[in-house]
Amino acid sequence: MTDCLMDKRDDGVALITLNRPDHLNAVSAELQKLLADYLRNCEQDPTVRCVALTGAGRGFCAGGDVKQQSASASDQTQPARPTFEQKVASLQKGHMQISHTLHTMAKPVVALVNGPAAGAGLSVALACDIRICSDKASFHTAFAKVGLSGDYGGSYYLQRLIGYGRAIELYFTGERVSAERALALGIANHVIGHDRFMAEGIAYCARLAAGPTRAYGNMKANFNIAERATLEDALAQEATTMIASGTTSDHREGALCFVERREPKFTGH
Repeated sequence: MTDCLMDKRDDGVALITLNRPDHLNAVSAELQKLLADYLRNCEQDPTVRCVALTGAGRGFCAGGDVKQQSASASDQTQPARPTFEQKVASLQKGHMQISHTLHTMAKPVVALVNGPAAGAGLSVALACDIRICSDKASFHTAFAKVGLSGDYGGSYYLQRLIGYGRAIELYFTGERVSAERALALGIANHVIGHDRFMAEGIAYCARLAAGPTRAYGNMKANFNIAERATLEDALAQEATTMIASGTTSDHREGALCFVERREPKFTGH
């Protein structure tokens, strides 16, 4: 069984499914590689206009596969064990290929959180633009329970969503956050009954895929710059992307449809 699946739908949505349901979709080496490959593919494919990320079975992602990590650490048969610096470089590469790509990809990325998202699974969900959650979803930082500090950008994303005080408390305590509380805190954008969750989540992604893709990409670029920019830099960025968006066929279609009072048909160009 393949640890990660991708389905490029006719409506412009690429549905990526973490596919280790017997392990709550914990991140194996194969899953990490496949997810990175699929995200790079989606980033480069103009027919993909929205990416949806979900988990198979009852969980979204339980984070790193602790059992696999423990077995690897105790394996004395490896001819050359990696150095500390090599381990850091390898993990950082994974961060960039997955978390950074989700956050910066020039098209909408939606996490369809069907169940528990813990540790790195939480971080990956936070790296997405929008989180649509089943009422059976939950969020756990989980790192403290196994004596780890956190990875995949969770410390960056979480405090920007809910503030430093709440974010660091969740890291310290590992408290389980229900879907309803996640909505109240601002972690979740929408919570949907589990029986309707996937159908409504995919329909939401399809609506985004039918939108002005290049304008969405420019919006994400603006927000990414604004995270660390001065007001002057943010205004300069917005001016640049606003003019660039104005040259697209989607802008011409949108403006014409506004005048003609009809719904636009965007092509992503």
